[in-house]
Amino acid sequence: MIDDIEGYDLIGDVHGCGATLAALLEKLGYHNDGGVYRHPRRKAIFLGDLIDRGPRIRLAVSIVRSMVEAGEAFIVMGNHEINALAYSRRCPPGQSCEWLREHTPRHNRVIQETLEQYRDHPGEWEDTLAWFMEIPLLLELDGLRVVHACWDAPLINQFLAHYPDARIDEAFLDDSATPGSFAFQVLERLTRGTHIRLPEGIKIQSGDGFTRRTFRAHFWAQAPRTYGDVIFQPDNLPDDLEERPLSEREQARLAYYGPEERPLFIGHYWCEGIPALPAPNIACVDYSAVKFGRLVAYRWDGEQVLSADKFVWVRVPRDEQARPRPWEIDLD
Repeated sequence: MIDDIEGYDLIGDVHGCGATLAALLEKLGYHNDGGVYRHPRRKAIFLGDLIDRGPRIRLAVSIVRSMVEAGEAFIVMGNHEINALAYSRRCPPGQSCEWLREHTPRHNRVIQETLEQYRDHPGEWEDTLAWFMEIPLLLELDGLRVVHACWDAPLINQFLAHYPDARIDEAFLDDSATPGSFAFQVLERLTRGTHIRLPEGIKIQSGDGFTRRTFRAHFWAQAPRTYGDVIFQPDNLPDDLEERPLSEREQARLAYYGPEERPLFIGHYWCEGIPALPAPNIACVDYSAVKFGRLVAYRWDGEQVLSADKFVWVRVPRDEQARPRPWEIDLD
């Protein structure tokens, strides 16, 4: 470990559960020292998706940003940070779009809570967007790997050849608005993973209120044959679709992360229940905190074979009055 650090605490998608994040950090042994949560022997790594949906988005961003800027934590970009950047940026001249992420009813709904909580703090929001641009898409650190949704080695190697610090720039963000472009492929794969389209006429009524015509597929099944071999989301497939064979085209689109690779940590997938490992060298730490699930951390101490015993979590209470308050930071 670098700088006499004993280990890293990988923390999943916060989604504006700022007070619960403070409670989890306290449970992990971090303490607020001058507005920065610090641990004497460990550092935190955040998996992205700090914003949207939750009750204390500004608090969540403030806690994480202060830790990162003080050298007490690292972070990778989530798809919700990418969404916010694209939603807030106009398309370059000559393109047919008005915004990189169009202001459709669906997109408006996703970011609505964030914009409302920053409404009276426009300068802070602009500064937050500028900070998002500094966040890398991935990390390789002390024998572990971190990405929000999917580790696709060939695509990552190609990306790093042009962006060795794994940080995008404005030109890359602009290019990502063009479907099929290299920038589009990188952001889709690394921050959203692989989506497989459902057969014509079939859709999922998702637990978050959206109607979906695709499902999220994972990337650690060797030679998968059916939809059921790769589905990785809380929403079940209708009827007997899990038995439906993957087409050759669908199989070709899947990435693969083998059991011989170093430990990998991801978020993004809205897992539910008691935290468990999907593979011996892969941990997902997104357990639907903002849907009153668990805000989860994995305490990594250098092991190459991961253990479910290393998960630590805080339940997110349904009752707003029951949410932990003692560790809130005064942002104003």
